[in-house]
Amino acid sequence: MPPLHADKIRFTATTVPDHARVADADRDARMRVPGFGRVFTEHVVSVRWSLDRGWHDARLDPFGDITLSPAAVGLHYGQVVFEGLKAYGQADGGVAVFRPDMAARRLRASARRLAMPELPESLFLDAITELVRADRRWVPSERGKSLYLRPILFATEAQLGLRPAHEHLFLLMAFVTDTFFAGGVAAPLKVWVSKDHVRAAPGGTGEAKCPGNYAGSLLPAQEAHERGCDQVVWLDAVERRWVEELGGMNLFFVHGPPDAARLTTPPLGGTILPGVTRDALITLGRSLGHEVVEEPLAIDQWRARCADGVMREAFACGTGAVISPIGEVRSKTAAWRVGDGEPGAVTRSLRDALVDLHHGLAPDHEGWMFPVP
Repeated sequence: MPPLHADKIRFTATTVPDHARVADADRDARMRVPGFGRVFTEHVVSVRWSLDRGWHDARLDPFGDITLSPAAVGLHYGQVVFEGLKAYGQADGGVAVFRPDMAARRLRASARRLAMPELPESLFLDAITELVRADRRWVPSERGKSLYLRPILFATEAQLGLRPAHEHLFLLMAFVTDTFFAGGVAAPLKVWVSKDHVRAAPGGTGEAKCPGNYAGSLLPAQEAHERGCDQVVWLDAVERRWVEELGGMNLFFVHGPPDAARLTTPPLGGTILPGVTRDALITLGRSLGHEVVEEPLAIDQWRARCADGVMREAFACGTGAVISPIGEVRSKTAAWRVGDGEPGAVTRSLRDALVDLHHGLAPDHEGWMFPVP
């Protein structure tokens, strides 16, 4: 396999002509209530990889369909990894992307786990710059809204022998996404504890961002919805006892009153996705004066701590939702409320601190925001 670090690759750009671009009024109408994953921008980035040439043919083109062989390895054997990150309008009128370096490293780690080529970080950042610059007019200016960037890498070689593919395609697309918070805060989630299914097992692909992890979650999610719940609480695969994730998000638990809160989050160990937002909230929580630790939590402990008032809040976090408070937990044998069932003060303050940082309304002490020229 060619080395990770490729020579500087120049992008060939073919942009949508001005007369063919989406009219301002039409664009504004689409962006008003975009939902999630429906309002795509006008361009896409692509970069190819082959065993003999390494990374090559970097392009920016108008958004459109692609041609793929029915025998592509990614379709049959699942050599596919992806990422998610966001670009935000800044208070000074600019645009910045939140922690693209960490997303680049996680994409490389996911690719490595699936025996795929690793995209150099410099090429990842160049791809983001090319796309965001071309589709700058689609970046929302409203606080809480953003341009969601979806990088994906998949095997395109047309052969069905069971081995790592020799040809891959990297794509970067973008879509406008709304805030998950009406009036500044999300409605608390009702969550279902699944003991019949697991998200990931030790030695598996739980810490990789690959589609199989998400496809396997759809049936349990359906079952949760049938029980009046919004998301699935995943437990560990061995004992079916230790809390790991919520749907596709990481979890935090708030113990004690807001002025002396102790935050905990399940530790990473190969079965939990190392979330970018999770990592940021550990740092932000400490900067706000909270004790933040990574420690296991059993599902019976969650129930007991809510019952005796020790645990006041719980929330999930991720790139898409940012922070989603949890109000109620249900299982086949029990149900309980977290705190008073409403978003708590610590959840609100963390959400506000993170969103202010996203939009350049608070100092970026950690250098997390990547400005797009």
